[in-house]
Amino acid sequence: MPSHAPRVSIGVPVFNGEAYLARALDSLLDQTWSDMEIIISDNASSDSTKEICREYASHDPRIRYMRNTVNVGAAKNFNQLVAVAAGEYFKWAAHDDLCGREFLQRCVEVLDRDPSVVLSYPWSKAINEYGVVVRDFEPMPRLGSRKAHERFFQCVCVPHPQNPVFGLVRRDTLLQTRLIGSYSSADRVLLGELVLAGRFHEVPEVLFLKRHHPRQHWRVHRTRSSRQAWWDPANAGKRGFRTWRLLREHIASIRRARITRSERAHSYAYMGWWIRRNWRSLSRDLMIWRA
Repeated sequence: MPSHAPRVSIGVPVFNGEAYLARALDSLLDQTWSDMEIIISDNASSDSTKEICREYASHDPRIRYMRNTVNVGAAKNFNQLVAVAAGEYFKWAAHDDLCGREFLQRCVEVLDRDPSVVLSYPWSKAINEYGVVVRDFEPMPRLGSRKAHERFFQCVCVPHPQNPVFGLVRRDTLLQTRLIGSYSSADRVLLGELVLAGRFHEVPEVLFLKRHHPRQHWRVHRTRSSRQAWWDPANAGKRGFRTWRLLREHIASIRRARITRSERAHSYAYMGWWIRRNWRSLSRDLMIWRA
């Protein structure tokens, strides 16, 4: 571990990640930006994840390895990494994704240069289990608007992959949010909360490879109950009303945000648009609840 507080903390949440973990860690250790710590939180893996983590930690003092004695769920495993981080800037790094060598360098430069930016992330592509590019993600420059309600609309109401959640964020801003909730699509809620706090900046270079593979949680956990338990084992067997939960959480984000009255009014109005767009899911959940 570094003798001084690093400027960047990288949190790596992992559960049974033996297939891709070493390559992910290599891509982080190969960064041109070296003033960092890497904290791995192993969620009681049953494969060789523990041995891989200990091997890497024994060779690089920047790596800190933590292991949960039981599976605490994805949400808690993500969030506890923020609590123990020491850096000014923080990044979650999935155990199966890859980062280009200048990912941190470019994102740090943006945050250092512009205090109005709370999160910086690069262009990205999707790769499969073999590392072959299978998709180009469209840029999302409107998340950099000076108007909070315009950023909120683009983040919450316009469909897009949640790749910015793996960007570099100001840790003090992140700590003012509710972090990752224990429900499906909680990462989108977190991004909505962050985008109300400040601008996002998209680095115009492909420096992030998001891996798509058969063992991802959204492919393995097909039922509502299974997905809920993945986020938090305490949810197992409970009915989940995902769309209503998202509506409630987005409204709570607007209520908590430090924005002008006009921006707040516009953001609430956009949620009316969101309700119209999701009315089928809301109605279906309501029928399930009444059954």
